[in-house]
Amino acid sequence: MGKATVTWVQRLQFVGTDSTRHSVVISAPDEANGVGMKPSELLLVSLGACTAYDVVNILQKKRKILHHLHVEVEGEQQTSAPWPFTRIHLHYVIAGEGLSERDVAQAIHLSHEKYCSVSATLRPSVELTYDFELTADGEHSAP
Repeated sequence: MGKATVTWVQRLQFVGTDSTRHSVVISAPDEANGVGMKPSELLLVSLGACTAYDVVNILQKKRKILHHLHVEVEGEQQTSAPWPFTRIHLHYVIAGEGLSERDVAQAIHLSHEKYCSVSATLRPSVELTYDFELTADGEHSAP
């Protein structure tokens, strides 16, 4: 079971701590508070990290040599409160030795459909889409 705590620091600044005592600073994005991540964007980071973890793990189990993985996550939110995400798109930029488009596509698909708990949680209410580009070591086109 997952467990986390969120502790108020001051103004609209908080520290979130997970069950292994790793922490992240969370805050409002305004000038007086902007020292941490926005809570809603932390959700995007969680999704990107969850699937990146899976993709790396899957490719390593296939004995693929990975040099670079970068996941760009963009979310569209409703324009009125409570501003839920309606659509999230992930763009993977990946490089490695002996990687085929098939290997990468399969790893991403398995992450989203079988392994990533964040994807599974969001899928019923958010449209999740993704694409990827296989590049030479870390090169990628501008978004």
